[in-house]
Amino acid sequence: MIVFEEIDPYNKDFKGLLKKYKTLKDDLEVVKKVLEILPEDRPPFSFRIDNLGLESCIIKVKKIACKSLKGRGVNSGLRLVYAYFKEENRIVFIEIYHKNDKENEDRDRITQYFK
Repeated sequence: MIVFEEIDPYNKDFKGLLKKYKTLKDDLEVVKKVLEILPEDRPPFSFRIDNLGLESCIIKVKKIACKSLKGRGVNSGLRLVYAYFKEENRIVFIEIYHKNDKENEDRDRITQYFK
């Protein structure tokens, strides 16, 4: 079984998005169930973020279904960035955001927490 953790900035991101997207908590539970079975990158749904200079496996999920964004399905625009530690069977959520609010992941945050 995979252990899920979050860093503090992720929790702040999540709380902000939860105000906008009321179903986000339930939607993320679905994502967690998928990650327990398939934690590694799976294009086109998710992919590994390279060129960070890190040994950690950092993955960005591009396709998250959100019930609050009816009719959009997995094209909700929500993005989730996490670190996957295969040996420890652990996933750490780093960042969650909507693509309209931000163009790309916060690489400084990633390298700050996973040097």
